[in-house]
Formats: sequence, C-alpha cells, structure tokens
Amino acid sequence: MKIRPLDDRVVIQPNEAEEKTAGGIVLPDTAKEKPMIGKVVACGDGKLLDSGNRGTMSVKKGDSVIFGKYSGSDIEVDGVEYKIMRETEILGIVGK
Repeated sequence: MKIRPLDDRVVIQPNEAEEKTAGGIVLPDTAKEKPMIGKVVACGDGKLLDSGNRGTMSVKKGDSVIFGKYSGSDIEVDGVEYKIMRETEILGIVGK
C-alpha cells in the first residue's frame, strides 16, 4: 500500500459488485449496485484533539465495514480502486 491516510481518515477497498442476483440472473455492468461493504486496508493515526492528543480509531486494518453509497473519494492505485473517507463516514463494522 502506497497510501498513508492522515488524521482520522481510512482507506477502504470496496467488495466487488454482485455478478448475479439471488435468482441466478446475470447483471450487466450498468445494473450493478455500488458495493457498500469493504475492507479497511490502512488507517490514519486518529483525529488531533484540542488537548493536543490523538483520538483512538474505532476501526483497524482488516476490518470489514459498511459505508454510505456516496461516501468518501474514489481513487485508483496500481489498477486497484479504493475509497478514502473519514472514520465518521463509516456506518458500522461487519461481524464483530
């Protein structure tokens, strides 16, 4: 990973969009939903508080998280798509 997020930002690799519906219908690229679940691949050091200390991050590298459909900024590094967003844009942690 060549990206090191700052402060309370995290880098997330979104899961792949579903290729088929539950009934087995193959979806074209235009009908695929944007994935809203992904894996945290990097975390910043935490938000700088007024006291001068750093706040602790609620997520860590390797967590599966849920985020809003239009949250964060989309970037591409070495042909892989990622999202960078603030920790507060993450809605929840999956499987804890």
